[in-house]
Amino acid sequence: MKKIVLISLIIIVWALSFCFMKTQKPTNEEVVFWTLQMSNFSEYMNGVISDFEKENPEIKIKWIDVPFSEGEKRTLASILSDNPPDLINLNPDFTNLLAQRGALYEINTPEISQFNKEILEALKVNDKLYSIPWYATSAITIYNKNLVKKAGANLPQTYEDLGKIAPQIKAKTGAYVYLPNITENDTMAKILHKYGVNSFDMINSASSVEVFEFFKKLYQNDLIPKESITLTHSEALEKYMAEKIVFFSAGANFLNMIKENAPSTYKNTDVAPQIVGKLGQNDFSLMNFIIPQRAKHKEEALKFALFLTNDENQLKLAKLTNIIAVNKETLKNEFYTHYDEEDLMSKARVISARQLNKINPVMKPDKNQKEVNILINSAVQEILLDKTSTRKVLDNVSQQWKALEQ
Repeated sequence: MKKIVLISLIIIVWALSFCFMKTQKPTNEEVVFWTLQMSNFSEYMNGVISDFEKENPEIKIKWIDVPFSEGEKRTLASILSDNPPDLINLNPDFTNLLAQRGALYEINTPEISQFNKEILEALKVNDKLYSIPWYATSAITIYNKNLVKKAGANLPQTYEDLGKIAPQIKAKTGAYVYLPNITENDTMAKILHKYGVNSFDMINSASSVEVFEFFKKLYQNDLIPKESITLTHSEALEKYMAEKIVFFSAGANFLNMIKENAPSTYKNTDVAPQIVGKLGQNDFSLMNFIIPQRAKHKEEALKFALFLTNDENQLKLAKLTNIIAVNKETLKNEFYTHYDEEDLMSKARVISARQLNKINPVMKPDKNQKEVNILINSAVQEILLDKTSTRKVLDNVSQQWKALEQ
């Protein structure tokens, strides 16, 4: 009898243990998470990870911070392997390339409704979403208010406005209206995009000719510096701080540089919305998260990405940096809607955030964008130096660009 009772108890204990084991969630779900150069914000990152793990004890986050210069190379190598990270911080251009190659997990969850609609549309590849937005930046117009007042000029909203006040500014202040650094990287490509010029069959269109002729006229009439075809963005900043140009397009973070390096210029500085073209949209930059198709913990990675980008965590990050949040609720916070006229940084932040409401149509990079940029930048130099007719130069660019596509 005792044996029967003992066997029965063993069976009951075993059955209860089995049920407990089945209901218990596994504790070894480790999500490997890569960021790009976020080590300066390790306190914030570790705090968010800790909060997430408390809410989700079955998931552990292993955070690895990667140098910015190595991001694309290491991401590509990892995605080609059988053991990539589960969540990677990346830029949209490279994300687009990986998505087109079928290397990314498609994001399809109703929770993406928490993000700014224009941002989501900008991230889509063939009408599908393969990334979660993290944060954005959008350049503003930094300008010398004293020189504008001295010239009796109105604040420009478009490049055409800028061209109209250029003679007035030069005559009454001796300064140039601005320095466009139009042969650096994709500067000219972005300007052209604001006029709907973004393909080989548009580069020699009437709209494109008009844009190139606009800059040629400014250049030949000495209304923008002769160094415009050689100097970089950082050198344009130096010209602004020396009060040799009146308008300077840059992110809000450049205000701190001006304040530290040219305090007298900073006292005369104010900010305004970005200069736009005929389409009226604003340039912006974005960082996002991707989940590789071969990742082992896709759902857990997505859950963590959505946690990182929720209203509360976006606001915390925004207050530590100069980034613009992409969460709709965060953007409604007074941090992004109100500013003190005496606080230039807050004014710049509010202007930048508002610009996210008009970013479409977005410039989708060409698969050969670096080569295209070289073609466009060479064309700028030829046209501004008046080596041959604008139309002839652009016809040649069109043919070479088309050849890259084949």
